[in-house]
Amino acid sequence: MLPIPVLALLIVVLYLLSSIKILAEYERGVIFRLGRVLPKPKGPGLIFVFRPIDRMVRVSLRLETLEVPAQDVVTRDNVTVKVNAVVFFRVVDPQRAVLEVTNFLYTTSQLAQTTLRSILGEAELDELLSQRERLNMRLQGVLDQDTEPWGIKVAKVEVKQVDLPENMVRAIARQAEAERERRAKIIHADGEFAASEKLAMAAATIQKEPVAIQLRYLQTLVEIGSEKNTTVVFPLPVDIFTSLNRALDRLANPNPA
Repeated sequence: MLPIPVLALLIVVLYLLSSIKILAEYERGVIFRLGRVLPKPKGPGLIFVFRPIDRMVRVSLRLETLEVPAQDVVTRDNVTVKVNAVVFFRVVDPQRAVLEVTNFLYTTSQLAQTTLRSILGEAELDELLSQRERLNMRLQGVLDQDTEPWGIKVAKVEVKQVDLPENMVRAIARQAEAERERRAKIIHADGEFAASEKLAMAAATIQKEPVAIQLRYLQTLVEIGSEKNTTVVFPLPVDIFTSLNRALDRLANPNPA
């Protein structure tokens, strides 16, 4: 049987060994001594936690990724959509993260869900689809302001997916198709306008040089012949028919009243 001093020393050694805790570089330990928190968190590295006098709460300082479940959001123009998002945040003050809230992960998740519904509910559907970056920044600002008293810094918020009802998908498809048709008609009209301007310029040039129409006619015949086409196009000026009609009228009425 061991002597009492040796046994007491062994118990003290075992107690000291059990009090040794090792914290990683990204961890901090919030120590409660007799129910009161110590002024500063401990770590990283080797620390001592003297149980049952001390109680330690480990807090990670790494970036946390929190996925917000899909939420039913009614936009400002009364369209119901399902939206989910992801929140990136980290703990910057371990002591407040432990003292101010019971579970900062759960509390941040619930706050992100309610903020997502309230912020996106103030936007219209077109803003939700086309101005997502601005909405992300607004969500980040609101969440960061609300979680600051808990010692949490929201680094980024991203809206991942927006699920539209089937009737809205068809309506947006019809709208996009109509927009494409409108652009096509405008482009076609611009082409016709440009062509008419060029034709007017060509007519003015031919009017100054009448022989140009003959040269153009010969060039057209060459192009038709190069394609091995047996059809010959012979242009006949409309003025000939006008002169012929006048001559026939004079012959039919030699003595007009």
